[in-house]
This record gives sequence, structure tokens and C-alpha cells, in this order.
Amino acid sequence: MNVQSKDGVALEAQMFALGRAARESATHLREASTAVKNKALISAADAIRARQNAILAANDEDMRAAASRNLGPAMMDRLKLDAKRVEAMAKGVADVAALADPIGRELARWKRPNGLDIARVATPIGVLGIIYESRPNVTADAGALCLKSGNAVILRGGSESFHSSRAIHEALVEGLETAGLPAASIQLVPTIDRAAVGFMLEGLGGALDMIVPRGGKSLVARVQKEARVPVLAHLEGICHTYVHEKADLNKARALVLNGKMRRTGICGATETMLIDRSILATHLKTILDDLTKAGCEIRADAAVRELYAGAKPATEEDWRTEYLDAIIAVRTVDGVEQAIDHIATYGSQHTESIVTEDKVAAERFLSALDSAIVMHNASTQFADGAEFGMGAEIGIGTGKLHARGPVGVEQLTIFKYVVRGTGQTRP
Repeated sequence: MNVQSKDGVALEAQMFALGRAARESATHLREASTAVKNKALISAADAIRARQNAILAANDEDMRAAASRNLGPAMMDRLKLDAKRVEAMAKGVADVAALADPIGRELARWKRPNGLDIARVATPIGVLGIIYESRPNVTADAGALCLKSGNAVILRGGSESFHSSRAIHEALVEGLETAGLPAASIQLVPTIDRAAVGFMLEGLGGALDMIVPRGGKSLVARVQKEARVPVLAHLEGICHTYVHEKADLNKARALVLNGKMRRTGICGATETMLIDRSILATHLKTILDDLTKAGCEIRADAAVRELYAGAKPATEEDWRTEYLDAIIAVRTVDGVEQAIDHIATYGSQHTESIVTEDKVAAERFLSALDSAIVMHNASTQFADGAEFGMGAEIGIGTGKLHARGPVGVEQLTIFKYVVRGTGQTRP
């Protein structure tokens, strides 16, 4: 594999060859049985476990390089693998094998007065291009989900995770070959040359049917601006936890702390806490003390700062910032309608949670917001395909077309209409 290509012509030829191989593999995957796909996935999970030492050694190489580039703590956390995370990857791949096959599902069926029998049936999209940054586990998640949904995929991981992704990809290819499927069903772009992304965004000569970016704001914005093929993406995860006046204090403490601090670098992390003015005296200090003790910086409005001296002033920009770090913005609101208005104004339509024992307020919050995921008395960190029972996810869709929320195997399908007749002609 080439770590870097300096010849644009050679790189273009290499990328187009990946596209052709993927398109050819897609025709085989479309017809692959559930048993064959599952065999490939289970074998890949076994290969990830068997190759743990090699994967961790490759990750060590990436971590050393990242440290020399002074990457931030959140980025380093997303990049790092250990035995527990490798096992979680393997389990995620095996969990995808255990899911129902989404291909061939009859989504709807009806009969016309003229006797035509019409069915809407789930089919693979075809060839996907997935562009992602530091998380090497995306290599396993994306490869597994695309395989189960019958799609060929070209993966372009970030330069910081190049060696880790390559080691994981080798395990996926072992699984494919064990099941007799084309190795090109899951391909990894073999270069860190940024020009490779440009060729993918152009569609590789018509080979790609969809691009899925997973990464920071600049990556997703570039993909959405330059892509010449459909894009399935979310731009930011500005997630909110709203502590309503009827919130149970212990629940509020646990949910805010977990929502913000369990892993600060994931898109489901709470970035803004909203709290009703009527409970500032009873709830605020305890909740913020928990965050402060955990190492979280508080940026807050004037009402919060009057009661909590350790908070720094929040600016207008804080309400619309995805920190991906141990920082939280805290704002006072006067009831559920003001909380809904704040989220609609500043949010990114990702994930929002209300903490309350008032079912009427909860239902108003859940129904009024247009975010992809809305929650009641649950941590925003559950915004995850595995936690939804999907085995894994490629990302969280926040757009309005094709898929919203965790993008799992069902969301990586499209459909066709199957029409059965008995000789009907149209008058």
C-alpha cells in the first residue's frame, strides 16, 4: 500500500480502480445470502480478536505520531484503542451479524383494481464512500454495516488513524475471503493524500452512489459543499439536557454528569444544559459541583453566575458551540416553551433530553422538537446505534432526506417496486 502518492495521475487511476472494483463487488453482494454475509461478519469478528496485538501495535504508532502533532485530548481519546475497545469492535461486528437481514424486506404491498400486485422491497444502495477522521473503530463499524446491508464500500480514514485502520481492514478482508465474497467488497483508500478525498467527492466516474462523512465540522462542510453525489451526514452535535422544574435532583445530577463527561469527544455529548429558573436555588449548585469535580469548565449566563461563582461568562457563541471537550454552557430558562425555543434557535437537530417527572411537560418537549433524537430522563450519550440495538452505526443523520438518527443497516437500504401482473396492458 502507498502511504502517500505524489503523482496525481497515478492517484486518480488508483482511485478509479477502487471504484470499478467496488461496483463489480456490489453486484455479488446484492445477491449474497444472509448466511454468507453472516459468515463473513463472524469470521471478521474472530479475525479482529485474533489480530488484537497487531491492531494495538498499529494504534501505538498512530498515537505516537498524533502526540508529536499535539492533537487535543478529545482527538487523542477518539484515536486511542486498548484491549477493551478492540473487543468492543469485534463484538459490534458480531452483533451486526445477529441482526435481521434488511435486504429483501417487503416494506409495503397492495393490489390495484386492474389486478396488478405491487410490492415495495428493500434493496442495497450500491456503492458507498465513507470519509471519516480519527476514530479507527469506524473502519469496523462501517465495513460491517455496509456488508450486512449488501453495499460495497470504499473507506477513507483520517491520516492520524491510518495504521490502525489498515490493521482493522485486514481483519475485515480475512472475513470476506473466508466466506467466499470479493475482497473488494470493503476497500480502504491506501493513501493519506488529501487529493483522494476530492476524487471520491466527484464520484469516481459514477462508481459511488452515496458519500457518508463522519468527522469534524470542517470535513463535513467540505463534503457537503463539494460532493457531486448524494451525501448522508450530520454537521454538528450540539446536544442539550434540559433540567425542568419538576426534575428529580438525583436523576438530574446523574444525567447531566453522564451526558457531558462520560466521553466528551463524541457527538452525543451534552454541550448545553438548560435549567428552569424556579429550581436554581435547589438544583443548580449540586449539579454544577458534580461537573466541576469531574474537571468540567462551566460557562454560564448571569443568573447562574450569581449563584455559582466558579462559572465563567458565556457568550452568544457558546450557545451554538460543539465543544467536544470538558466544557459545558449553562443557561436559565423560564419553562419548557423557552427551552424548546432555545434548542430550535441554537441546536443542530441532533439529540435533546428533558429531565422531569412531569409527563405533560415531557410529551410537549418530545413532540415539539424537530431533532433526530429526543429523550426523556435519559443521557444524551445513548445517541448511538449500538445502544439502539442496531449493532453499530455509521453516524447520526440530522438531515431530512433518507435517514435520521443512528444510521444502521436498515438506513443503508433503498427500495424498488416489484410489480406482478397477469398480462395487463394500459388503456
